Amino acid sequence: MQLASFHTAETSSYGVVKADKILDIGAASSVPTLREALENGLDWIAEQAESAEAVPISAVVFDPVIPNPSKVICVGINTKSHFEESRDYTGLKEHPAKPWLFVRTTDSLVGHDQPILLPSVSEALDYEAELAVVIGKHARNVSAEDAMSYVAGFAPFNDASIRDYQIHTPQITAGKIFPATGGFGPWMTTLDEAPAMEDIKLELVLNGSVLQTLTLDDLIIPIPDIIAYCSEVTDLRPGDVIVTGSPEGVGAFHDPYLWMKEGDQVVVRGGPLGNLENPVMRDSGAAGGS
Repeated sequence: MQLASFHTAETSSYGVVKADKILDIGAASSVPTLREALENGLDWIAEQAESAEAVPISAVVFDPVIPNPSKVICVGINTKSHFEESRDYTGLKEHPAKPWLFVRTTDSLVGHDQPILLPSVSEALDYEAELAVVIGKHARNVSAEDAMSYVAGFAPFNDASIRDYQIHTPQITAGKIFPATGGFGPWMTTLDEAPAMEDIKLELVLNGSVLQTLTLDDLIIPIPDIIAYCSEVTDLRPGDVIVTGSPEGVGAFHDPYLWMKEGDQVVVRGGPLGNLENPVMRDSGAAGGS
């Protein structure tokens, strides 16, 4: 199945993508979000889809695949190619032995075809093609051998980063949580229908130029080991998201820097996993609050 979250002018919902339509499970059940639906299991979702009404994709606005995850855990410096291109900057001599984790906030996520926002306070908006792993079952202290049985599915992810804020301190969080910078979508492909991990290939395309290519043999720490480690340090819940690392080719290591700018179109092509497309817009940065 391919599962998407979306909204219209009237409601927010989720469902199963079928060609140019979405079978609207949210409207047909008392379970309001895909995160909560995953708690009921993929079999329950498939059963609900059998009686759900179809909504044209053209009538919906895509939300992040999981709009409200309890946590989004990302892994830094987790491909051999990106390790090599950043070696002079990081000073690292050996691959990380454990996942280098950081977290994203929910409001930093943005859905397919919605704008990634260039902050008003920076020009250093970088792209990073990555694979998102969506957890399907509660996992705590699981082994790497069993880890994939806790996965619901995969989705393309663009871990867009505000590089100048990322390097303000040794902790990179500030550059990773600006609003609407983490592209996530267009949908999640369930593990039973996803390509084998050795066949997954993602490409980052900026304004028509391919700048990154990710295959999972480039990962330093494989996905099962990442899941096992994360399950040691926290409870993984259905709908939690783990983002597994970006390959070489990020804009920070071009000469001169290659930052995304207003008016750009960025795509993470996922083949059978779908294409995550986002325009880049300037965030107004308007003051608010009360």
